[in-house]
Amino acid sequence: MNKSIEQIMQEALKEIKAATDRKTLEAISIRYLGRKGIITHFLRNISSLPKEQRPAAGKKANQAKQTLEKAIAQAVENFKRQDRIEDGGIDVSLPGRPSLPGSLHPITQVTNEICDIFKHLGFDVAEGPEVETDYYNFEALNFPKDHPARDMQDTFFVSDTIVLRTHTSPLQIRTMEKYAPPLRIIMPGKVFRCDSDLTHTPMFNQVEGLLVDENVSFGDLKGILTVFVHQMFDPQTSLRFRPSFFPFTEPSAEVDILCVICRGKGCRVCSQTGWLEILGSGMVHPALYENVGYEAGRYTGFAFGMGVERIAMLKFGIDDIRKFFENDMRFLWQF
Repeated sequence: MNKSIEQIMQEALKEIKAATDRKTLEAISIRYLGRKGIITHFLRNISSLPKEQRPAAGKKANQAKQTLEKAIAQAVENFKRQDRIEDGGIDVSLPGRPSLPGSLHPITQVTNEICDIFKHLGFDVAEGPEVETDYYNFEALNFPKDHPARDMQDTFFVSDTIVLRTHTSPLQIRTMEKYAPPLRIIMPGKVFRCDSDLTHTPMFNQVEGLLVDENVSFGDLKGILTVFVHQMFDPQTSLRFRPSFFPFTEPSAEVDILCVICRGKGCRVCSQTGWLEILGSGMVHPALYENVGYEAGRYTGFAFGMGVERIAMLKFGIDDIRKFFENDMRFLWQF
């Protein structure tokens, strides 16, 4: 009888393993464990065995019953789990997919690096609204209404008096209105202009700087920017200042650096000139001091501004600004 129980149990286990649906499992359960099932029949007829054989026979039959009940229950659960997976559920029994570690966007990395350089030079970080008034974005910065210089800004107008800021320069006025000199701040943030091509996007990032104190000269501006260029790129990177025009600085200058690609020999990136423009700068225009109530004869200062994407393109050798905003992981994982 013990051998027969073993054989029956092994046959039942094979049938359970081969079952393809829950209906088949139910039939197997009834055939072996039902009221008239084979295992049940063995258990009911144990009393007909000699007294000394009954304990061993009963133990074997109960073990077989328990084994089959567990096997059937496990098979039913497997079918349920498969149904959940097919319905879009999650198979919690499978190994989890590893979560790839995140990293800072290259523009964020470069912004942080720029800010760190200037913070070590004693500058504080200032932030302000991205939706600005015409007064702070233009008029207080010496852009009178209908001034031709406004056309260079390619402005997004929310209304006649509200704009998306075209530069972070409004923070110069907001900060000077709030604090008396000496003042030394940098202003990182998003800005917006109606422009889109290989080197321009409607939204981009700027970092501007402002220093106001007594006896500040253009030489101080050159010294600060030279330190910045040497730390952002390398000590062998030369820079030069070219006369320019900005309504809020006088005198004004564009700052070029020796081409980081060809080292001044001339290439496609620098248009064969050997130089690359990276930022604008100049001495703060006296009109700004009048607008914020500073004593123009006593205080002088300088300001500068740079596009973060421009710095990042030069630093990493990227030729299309749009790559920063396409969210292509193959590109972003390089940084």
